[in-house]
Amino acid sequence: MNTPLDPIATYWNDAAPAFDREPDHGLRDRATRLAWQRRLAQWLPGDGLDVLDVGCGTGSLSLLLAEAGHRVTGVDLAPAMIDRAREKLAAAGLEGHFLVGDASRPPTGAAHYDVVLSRHLVWTLPDPPAALREWTARLRPGGRLLLVEGRWGEADAPVEPYAPGAEHLPWAGGVPAATLTAALRPLVRDLRLHPLESETALWGGPVHDERYAVLARL
Repeated sequence: MNTPLDPIATYWNDAAPAFDREPDHGLRDRATRLAWQRRLAQWLPGDGLDVLDVGCGTGSLSLLLAEAGHRVTGVDLAPAMIDRAREKLAAAGLEGHFLVGDASRPPTGAAHYDVVLSRHLVWTLPDPPAALREWTARLRPGGRLLLVEGRWGEADAPVEPYAPGAEHLPWAGGVPAATLTAALRPLVRDLRLHPLESETALWGGPVHDERYAVLARL
């Protein structure tokens, strides 16, 4: 069943003003920000990469990537999120290209990228496997797909839809690493799983659910 995107966009649009209050969203705490800087440098060494940040939200990771010398394009369904991402990079004197659109089908035309990055997005998508196929198709030969995901603790209970139509989302409440890697393996030649539950600085404190990153090469 198709999930209507307008209510989803409205939900995230309304969430934008308070979005950065979460430690791992706004990265306002120095320790949290440094933890993400270190991890991104490990996963994406060097500089000068063309990065597509799908579901970029308010642009916190886009900002870190631009600071590291990468060329960033961000896509998000919610215009208010995109506005904040643009403001964030402009305030830092950095360049970034931000587009309003469906992150599962980024409106970037025929452009290809060295990296496609997604953080905590796939659980919001009506068809996650189709999005994975779309994202890998946007990569250049040898390109990298970096997915930071998890299965949230509250998902052990019945998951309440967060917006009209969200009751049909197949990965509502997050996705276990085993499920995501199984969907991704046929599309890539190299895949590495990085558990992140114990890296409390990334989350602004201890977490008690599944957190991980998957780094795959085309």
